[in-house]
Amino acid sequence: MTKKKSLSWGGYAGLVLGIILIAWLFNQLDLRRSAELISSIGVSSIFILLPFLALHLLETFAWTRVFPRSIAAIPFFRLLKIQVIAETVSMTLPAGVAVGEPLRPYLCNRFIGIPVPSGVASVAVRKLMLGLAQGLYTIIGSIAGFSLLQSVSLKLLGFQGLGYIMIAAGVVVFILFLFLLLVLLDGKAAQNVHRILMLVPFSRVKSWLLVKESGFLDTDEELRSYRGSSMRRLLPVMVIYLFAWSTLAIESYIILRLLGINITFQEVLTFDIALTMLRTLFFFIPSGLGVQDLGYLAFFQALGMPDVLAYGGAFVLLRRLKEVFWYATGYGVMFFSGVHLHDADAVSPVES
Repeated sequence: MTKKKSLSWGGYAGLVLGIILIAWLFNQLDLRRSAELISSIGVSSIFILLPFLALHLLETFAWTRVFPRSIAAIPFFRLLKIQVIAETVSMTLPAGVAVGEPLRPYLCNRFIGIPVPSGVASVAVRKLMLGLAQGLYTIIGSIAGFSLLQSVSLKLLGFQGLGYIMIAAGVVVFILFLFLLLVLLDGKAAQNVHRILMLVPFSRVKSWLLVKESGFLDTDEELRSYRGSSMRRLLPVMVIYLFAWSTLAIESYIILRLLGINITFQEVLTFDIALTMLRTLFFFIPSGLGVQDLGYLAFFQALGMPDVLAYGGAFVLLRRLKEVFWYATGYGVMFFSGVHLHDADAVSPVES
């Protein structure tokens, strides 16, 4: 109960901070001119919605590839529905990841009939592969855009070193998630967690853990199936996740080009990688509200964008309106599917 309360308070604190930052930002922007720029796009604005759809499709396809071998056929569109629901919850609620990720194995069990230990294993591997891909994506993009990062570093940070910082951040993230993935696939991860939890000096907790011990063992059994030759099938998944991360930069590029900004895709890719990492660091703020938006404005100013308060404002508004559309769609899918936020509590993550 204490842990849930601390997560809730931390999440709400992040939400409040995000609202304060975005309110301050909007107070600085030329919103009237931004609205004029947005209205000038017309029906072409529909193209802004496509990269996020591609992101969901790519992530769902990659997820189908990381289920244990004991799961044979996985219906793509049912899994896509789960992906949309879980991602919407994770990205919009305070501390949403703590709710959205446990929903995944529960919904896999409910809609597809996948045993919960298998679902838990797939979600854990999926999450670590995403982090691993982000590290590699950051390294590749930072090397490709190294000169640009160095050139704007002085304006953004007051010293020249952003290129080195981004490469180092990518290396750290890659090594960290690779280590966690290897530990997870050791085949004793869930059992070790169970052993640590058994040290808790509460008899009721220990009694519950003893009842669920077989579920922990089943999860470890599923994780062991990834070892050996099965590890090779994770390499194509890495490539898919790299393309998935790139859809964020593609989305930014489409918006800027529709607004009439003359910018190259490499420039967009470079600053988008940096701001995606920034959003990851501020994970406790739903959708990086305020933090990422201020980051975009700072980069636009450093790049010498004309009328940055109008064009930057239009860019930020279009990105957020796109999120409103897709997250509203996600909650609509959730509602019509009869899914509730507390549903994951009905099934233990290690229940067989």
